Amino acid sequence: MRIGFIGAGNMAEALMKGIISAGISTREEVTAGEVIKERREYIERTMNVKVTSDNVEVARSANVLLLAVKPQQMSTVLEELKPYLNAENLIISIAAGIKIGHIESRLNTGVRVVRVMPNQPCMVGASASAFALGKFAKPEDKEAVIRILQSVGVAFNVDEKLLDAVTGLSGSGPAFVYLMIEAMADGGVLVGLPRDVSIKLAAQTVLGAAKTVLDTGMHPAAAKDMVASPAGTTIEGLRVLEEAGVRGALIDAVEAAARRSAELGEKS
Repeated sequence: MRIGFIGAGNMAEALMKGIISAGISTREEVTAGEVIKERREYIERTMNVKVTSDNVEVARSANVLLLAVKPQQMSTVLEELKPYLNAENLIISIAAGIKIGHIESRLNTGVRVVRVMPNQPCMVGASASAFALGKFAKPEDKEAVIRILQSVGVAFNVDEKLLDAVTGLSGSGPAFVYLMIEAMADGGVLVGLPRDVSIKLAAQTVLGAAKTVLDTGMHPAAAKDMVASPAGTTIEGLRVLEEAGVRGALIDAVEAAARRSAELGEKS
């Protein structure tokens, strides 16, 4: 694939690394467009790919174009690129809230569009992404997007109407987990652990629990019950969490984030 990035921020950088490491494209086949001079120089120096301030140059050099711009910049970027894109191009958008119809309506008929919702752990190769296909997208486009997203984590194909739910769960979810890690670490400090040790123990505990669910396929409730022995420490802690409504609060947080995503999508 000749892949061009419009925007070279943190998410784009992570995807570049994954694409190159996985052998999907070579460094010579990757081009990036970035308006900020310091960022252009950084990407060129660290990634060893061609970087330019000219988005049209990127569009002309690529058959797959990944749009990694802010949502409010999308219409301007699409207007600029429209004359240079046709049915031979695959457009992948990671702009939050911008619907496929919005993108397709501003491009020439036949341009293949895929909308992606990645998440922040993409930067450490552990993304949980979902994507939806536009009306002109082909089966091979689906496979290409899966290859790209699996280079930085896992990916699921969903209907576009479900991307707000994905945003609420895996898009916003890392922040909910960071809050949980911070709170668990505070608890460790409260009972005497040094701060640095407590943070690492809390983070590794979350990592280990997540890996257990993913690697074994065990239902989280079954894994929880394995840890909670009769009259033990864990069941006492779980009682406190249930009394505090933590389970309900997390459910409500995902729902609230999904609802806000839908609101922002309507505004865009």
